[in-house]
Amino acid sequence: MPATPPTKVRRSALILGALVVLIALVIDQASKYWFLHIYDIAEKSPVAVTPFFNFVMVWNYGISYGLFQQDTDFGRYALVAVKIVVSIGLTVWMVRTHDRLIAVSLGLIIGGAIGNAIDRVVYGAVADFFHFYVGSFSWYVFNLADVAVVAGVTLLLYDSFLRHRGQDRDGRSSEGAEGRG
Repeated sequence: MPATPPTKVRRSALILGALVVLIALVIDQASKYWFLHIYDIAEKSPVAVTPFFNFVMVWNYGISYGLFQQDTDFGRYALVAVKIVVSIGLTVWMVRTHDRLIAVSLGLIIGGAIGNAIDRVVYGAVADFFHFYVGSFSWYVFNLADVAVVAGVTLLLYDSFLRHRGQDRDGRSSEGAEGRG
């Protein structure tokens, strides 16, 4: 069976990554629209779902874990600009990769970043709804864009540390590879 040309492999990975960006973005924005405009979480918050999980309405004016709170237009758009620059860099990486797992990982991160950037532009802050807690220990409140970013980073870490253990990037055993460059 002839080897798949690199451009076809790259195109396949890019199409998959772009599809993941679109899916992550649509799911994130649809869930936010539903919580904000149909379910009206702001009026109902908090809503106990289980003894350890609530739906709540939290506007995050900062970045992850509420760090670097920005309550000015300059700060808000500076965070949007950072997300755009990071998304462009990750998109360049996605365009260059031949690896489908990396393309999916990057697609999740890009889709999540764009979803949260849209919130900042439209609402001035990121809408977060999901709150896990155990007793008095409370995890941060998050949204589906955050889930996509964490899943994408987790997959990249898996790829970096575990996926190719004992193999080089072409799937060949790394034993006896001391002489290769």
